Amino acid sequence: MKNVNKYKAQIYNPPTSSMNWVKKDHIEKAPIWCSVDLRDGNQALMIPMSLEEKLDFFKKLVEVGFKEIEVGFPAASETEYLFLRTLIEQNLIPDDVTVQVLTQSREHIIRKTFESLKGCKNAIVHLYNSTSVAQREQVFKKSKEEIIDIAIKGAKLFNEIADEYGMNFRYEYSPESFTGTEPEFALEICNAVLDVWQPTPDRKAIINLPVTVEMASPHVYANQVEYMCENLKYRENVIVSLHPHNDRGCAVADSELGLLAGADRIEGTLFGNGERTGNVDIITLAMNMFSHGVDPNLDFSDIPSIANVYERVTRMHIYERSPYSGKLVFAAFSGSHQDAIAKGMKYREERDEKYWTVPYLPIDPTDVGRVYETDVIRINSQSGKGGIGWLLEHNYGYNLPPQMRETVSYLIKDISDHKHDELSPHQVHQAFKENFVNVNKITDCTKVLFTKEGDSFTAIMTIVYEGKEKIISASGNGRLDAVGNALKAELGMEFSNLTYTEHALERGSSSKAVAYVSITDESGNIHWGAGVHNDIIYATINALFSAINRAIMSKEK
Repeated sequence: MKNVNKYKAQIYNPPTSSMNWVKKDHIEKAPIWCSVDLRDGNQALMIPMSLEEKLDFFKKLVEVGFKEIEVGFPAASETEYLFLRTLIEQNLIPDDVTVQVLTQSREHIIRKTFESLKGCKNAIVHLYNSTSVAQREQVFKKSKEEIIDIAIKGAKLFNEIADEYGMNFRYEYSPESFTGTEPEFALEICNAVLDVWQPTPDRKAIINLPVTVEMASPHVYANQVEYMCENLKYRENVIVSLHPHNDRGCAVADSELGLLAGADRIEGTLFGNGERTGNVDIITLAMNMFSHGVDPNLDFSDIPSIANVYERVTRMHIYERSPYSGKLVFAAFSGSHQDAIAKGMKYREERDEKYWTVPYLPIDPTDVGRVYETDVIRINSQSGKGGIGWLLEHNYGYNLPPQMRETVSYLIKDISDHKHDELSPHQVHQAFKENFVNVNKITDCTKVLFTKEGDSFTAIMTIVYEGKEKIISASGNGRLDAVGNALKAELGMEFSNLTYTEHALERGSSSKAVAYVSITDESGNIHWGAGVHNDIIYATINALFSAINRAIMSKEK
């Protein structure tokens, strides 16, 4: 690729790293979650949310269970200011929810921010200034000492204005572009801010370590986070927070390794919406924990409803393959995948398994509001007998014999291939019924009477063959054998290996039964048919007639 020499790794490793995070198997408890959808997410939209849309989204975030929600940059615009005032004045912030507001370390912005919070019960005021090498050299053209002075002045102003207003809010500081900052300098500036704020057990401070731009692999970020956690002053009174962006596609990995490295809190967005490639997707991160048996303390049991609100107010589209939330993430089109899922589900039912281990499904789709019938087994030309059979069984009650599943699957796949489209469960069901159930296009049984003498049964039937009605009869060692013998004689056809199975199709005293019959014609071809009726005898006869009709039609083709 051209121009590769234009780039080099910009990695700022800490001077020391114990790397204890490497030894941990998985995250053992949920972090403190802070949604930044209404600030970081909103500012990344082509059309920012209106006041009404922000209110709708805020209510959904509360419903999901967020206890900390960044609501905006109130000094940045009238809409941002009005949104916060509406939340406060209309008493829309639950007592157990803390709103967070963002401000640069500039006096007039800080004053406007505190002014916007009048009457608010619980708030976090978030101070930030850029600290990276690139920002210091290219944008601000300031020394490290001058950058520290900006942060300290802002931190002191927080204390002064809070005293003026009589506010007792919590404070947060971010060395913006942390990942592009020398860790020793990031530590120095954060400790300088903490010295001003003097956090206590009753009023802890938040130090936020943003991956403003992803610049290195996740393990580097983990080492940076661990270095900060091990060297920050007042550590027992400091909440270490992470704010990963997704420029390298590693925001979830950054977050997971950062939590293993000692962080306490995550700032992110639903579905990963944010500037450039986005913020960390809180749904993915939380559901990864859930899949390990860790309660994320957020309710994503109805992701479709959350997605509906999100797509409506942001005008964004959730990618179909987004983990846990995409429309196709649980969908199996491949025949081998479908077969494994179907067998895994059956194994789970038979053994009453405690833990979820179904192949190809990292979690049970129903735990996030998805349904097996439409979200898991999806049918197209790549599907197999296992998936098609599973769909017919779980959606419509047909438990096809294994060999019949293969025959049915060829038909369904051929239909999908010719349509060049996916088939819905309804379309699969209709195709199965039209081609296999109670098929009577060439010959049909309108009436049957059985007599028995010893072990022999005689069938006396009224049939319609090629539009003409006729009464025929024959004997056999069973009812189905007698019917088969009568048809062989009348239709002048030979078939053998007549087999059948049956089961109840519905529950209840007036339920229908279904039977499946196969016959082998003189050329060795196997033909399947199904019959449905209130009486199992008639269901079996219908199945035989279906198989015979299919055999005749196959021969005519």
